[in-house]
Amino acid sequence: MFLEPVLIYFLLRYLRSSLRKFSPNSAWERILTLSSFGIILLFVLQMTTGIRHNMIWIWDLILLVLVWITFKFPLFDNVRQVMYAVLPLTLISIFNHIVERFFSNFYDNIDQYINFAFCIGITWLISVLIKSSKQQKALDAERKKTKEEEERRKFISSQKDQLEVLVSERTAELVRQKEELQQAISELRETQGQLIQSEKMASLGELTAGIAHEIQNPLNFVNNFSEINSELLNEMKNELLENNPEEAISIANDVIENEQKINHHGKRADAIVKGMLQHSRTSSGQKEPTDINALADEYLRLSYHGLRAKDKSFNATMETDFDQTIQKIKVIPQDIGRVFLNLFNNAFYATNQKQKAESEKGNLDYKPTVFVSTRQYDNKIEIRVRDNGSGIPQKILDKIYQPFFTTKPTGEGTGLGLSMSYDIIKVHGGTLNVKTAEGEFSEFIIELPL
Repeated sequence: MFLEPVLIYFLLRYLRSSLRKFSPNSAWERILTLSSFGIILLFVLQMTTGIRHNMIWIWDLILLVLVWITFKFPLFDNVRQVMYAVLPLTLISIFNHIVERFFSNFYDNIDQYINFAFCIGITWLISVLIKSSKQQKALDAERKKTKEEEERRKFISSQKDQLEVLVSERTAELVRQKEELQQAISELRETQGQLIQSEKMASLGELTAGIAHEIQNPLNFVNNFSEINSELLNEMKNELLENNPEEAISIANDVIENEQKINHHGKRADAIVKGMLQHSRTSSGQKEPTDINALADEYLRLSYHGLRAKDKSFNATMETDFDQTIQKIKVIPQDIGRVFLNLFNNAFYATNQKQKAESEKGNLDYKPTVFVSTRQYDNKIEIRVRDNGSGIPQKILDKIYQPFFTTKPTGEGTGLGLSMSYDIIKVHGGTLNVKTAEGEFSEFIIELPL
């Protein structure tokens, strides 16, 4: 008597729960909710009134209606397996009530078989519910996986579009930077002819090979990474066509990393070009904040490669010890650059001459070295340029700052380098001094006020 209403209530709750998953806000959900309250009301009415025996037919009818609804409407396809589990118990219950009501004598004989059938039906119901629960969990997991795959596909599609836009932008940027770099090189070559015409800029003629060497390095990087990026972009297209978004993203990261390198070397070449253009201009006499360490390092390498271009056999060690705490100081960068260039050229020339002399003597242990250092003390900046060349003889030490005085062979020096350097440092309120030991070293010391 209690089995049917409990079973009906369970089925109503189960159907409503299933609808919430697969078809929320359905009209059936409201009907099933009201039906659940109706079942409770009928059960209370059965227990408190004299219609107790007549209610069994209503319960059986409701069970049959529920079974019919689940098989009639496609909305309940997902719960039919449970109804297959309930159906045997429902038929047994109806059969039991019919036999008990109309064939009481026969019912007494088969009562124990009907009870056994009930046990089998309940066992069947439990086993099917357990199986259905497992299947439902598997279905939910598969549904979740499908949803995640769909979201992943949407994300990949979105990323693909973004990557294509990014690749197009990066490619256009690479092409633009390459064109600007080639244009900068063209402008530098045009400027070179004008620089050599000025006596004050005669030293820049010696820098031509050094500039070309310095600017060729970043240009080679730009060309090499551009070719690599072209290959990577083709690989990424293939990966996208083969629906391998992870590999495509990895390749795109490589392209971005290469682009950053190209950008870095493009800026490096741009800095070299700007520095040389600044060097070529007539000094405006206006001081501006300048990084002394960067300026010295730039001209040191340009001077070295300029000498290397004229004499491939020459090699020297460049050592630097820059004080990184030095802030930018106000100087005329074109003029200070010319001072550095003159001192570095003289240092490499001295070590080169000593190397040739030592080689003629059969001494191959000599290692040309130029050492440049900076430091700050007492509101001053000190720059030292030291070489282990032949040094300066004492008899000419007092003459080195005189205009047109030179120890170089005719045609190799004008004698204006140190004279001009001395005047430039003096205009900046500083000093230019020299320490030397003949046959061992020379060291020029610049002091500039902060």
